[in-house]
Amino acid sequence: MATNHTVLISPETMGRIDRAAADSGLDSYGLMQKAGAHVAAVLLAHFPAVRRAVVLCGPGNNGGDGHIAAGLLAGAGVEVMRFGPEPKPGGDAAKARNAYPGTLHVFEDWQPLEGDVIVDAVFGAGLDRPVSGDVEALIERARQAGTPVIAVDLPSGVSGRTGEPTGACFQAVHTVTFAALKPGHLLMPGRALCGQLHLCDIGIPGRMIVGDDPLWKNHPGLYNAALPALAAGAHKYGRGHLGVFCGPLTSTGAARLSAMAGLKSGAGLVTMVSRPSATMVLASHLTAIMQRMIRDEAELQAWLSDKRLSAFVIGPGFGDQAMARSYVELLAATGRPVVLDADGLSAYAGAPAKLASLFEGDTRLVMTPHEGEFRRLFGNLADDSSLSKIDRARVAAQHHNAVMVYKGPDTVIAAPDGRAAVNADAPAFLATAGSGDVLAGIIGGLLAQGMPPFEAACAGVALHGDAANRAGKGLTAEDLPAHITPL
Repeated sequence: MATNHTVLISPETMGRIDRAAADSGLDSYGLMQKAGAHVAAVLLAHFPAVRRAVVLCGPGNNGGDGHIAAGLLAGAGVEVMRFGPEPKPGGDAAKARNAYPGTLHVFEDWQPLEGDVIVDAVFGAGLDRPVSGDVEALIERARQAGTPVIAVDLPSGVSGRTGEPTGACFQAVHTVTFAALKPGHLLMPGRALCGQLHLCDIGIPGRMIVGDDPLWKNHPGLYNAALPALAAGAHKYGRGHLGVFCGPLTSTGAARLSAMAGLKSGAGLVTMVSRPSATMVLASHLTAIMQRMIRDEAELQAWLSDKRLSAFVIGPGFGDQAMARSYVELLAATGRPVVLDADGLSAYAGAPAKLASLFEGDTRLVMTPHEGEFRRLFGNLADDSSLSKIDRARVAAQHHNAVMVYKGPDTVIAAPDGRAAVNADAPAFLATAGSGDVLAGIIGGLLAQGMPPFEAACAGVALHGDAANRAGKGLTAEDLPAHITPL
């Protein structure tokens, strides 16, 4: 018996797992009893002074979990009122309803009292349409009264597939889910609407909690085997040489953040590539990071002939979009990995097909757009409300033969082959100017050491969040590199 904390299972696939568990001989009603028991336990643990449990039961199995929880809470001495429609006869939900007889009030009858705690067992993760009017009105009453909500599986009104509200939805303080997380638990705003997540074991064997979709919560198992290992006789060139391209005199800070992050993440050497106007200001700031002044494309091409250069970061603070495009073409021609960020991404706004044509063959491009940059690059894709953030990242990755690091509080890392991971461990205080430049440098440093792009991106996002947690609240992007600890 198990839970799977790393795989993300779609609501549709979770339904198949539930049916397969029942078909294998497991007692489906027994699974429901365990689910309801977990819900009751969470309520009693977090609201020991509850005056009245208001249990909202939908017509399906989610409602069945609610009936079980209601019965157990009543048995523990809690005053309980149940609301909702009668379940269809013959199923587990009806069995749960009959096991705990009593009045089942209609949703319209609930009026909030001080000390109420709501158990939202109306719909769960499978709903992809707006809730009905009576449920919508109840949600609004709960919101106005500030009544705390414990959601079963997912707050009703939130899509388990996309994390987006389908209309009115509950804001939960706790969400109790079973066997595996769904995308809507990690994708925003679903993650925020869930409150504290409780992933509970109800008795489905671990071998059955697998999906047919290569989609995970970002975790060390995705990248640990690919992390660079230092041999006893290691030397700096053996640890990789990262080139970071700098902007003009007044815009060197972003690239300096990237360069230091690349060095701290393990690259043996980092060279800052600058225009003549920026040479002196960089010389006053750089110590362990080397400098290379490049006047034109001919000088750049000559420098790129050095085979010891192993990866590049271009875009942070770069400025000149025409120059960025010409430089990216030369970098692509080297066959070595490139991280494209910030101004490097904006340089291809309106012309993403041109960028895609430069990086054919083996995947060696990592793109790191935030929401605004993604929208500038992929407007039609970004505006398609039928797609989740995971879907959008995957389509963009496939079209560009690139690993897409679609940044945000729910950063999605997607590879052209369909693999994807959602990161949910970065602290909110990482949202500060320059933090994305640090992330680009970390990923560049890992690429320079020979990590494959998808694994480097997953590890880079994890390192970035770990550095932020070490730096603590009030961090600035300048603080982050000092707290990067290679995995």
